Amino acid sequence: MQPFRKMLIASRILILVGMSAVTPAAASTFDGAWNVQIASSNAACPSGTSVSIGINNGQVESNNASVTASGRVADAGTISVTLSSGMKRAVGSGRLTATSGSGTWRGAMCSGTWTAQRI
Repeated sequence: MQPFRKMLIASRILILVGMSAVTPAAASTFDGAWNVQIASSNAACPSGTSVSIGINNGQVESNNASVTASGRVADAGTISVTLSSGMKRAVGSGRLTATSGSGTWRGAMCSGTWTAQRI
């Protein structure tokens, strides 16, 4: 029974190591510059804003000095992001493909949808 248990533990370790080696490559599928168009579902809120973000190894980062972007893209393309500008803050989620994406966002008093295109 002892050799079988050691082999089982060793195979589990190899699987975990293999999964961690695949993760950065999969996350990097979305790496690059993205243009995000923001639309509001409330007429009293601004709509049509465009924001440039970057993704590096699955991490969302700002490409614009006036907007701080942070968040994460999962291997399957699901994205969660926070955009901040001064006192304003919005959180969004959605899904990316290799070249485009879409989702929803919510701020303090506004909400809406977003679409993205890889630049």
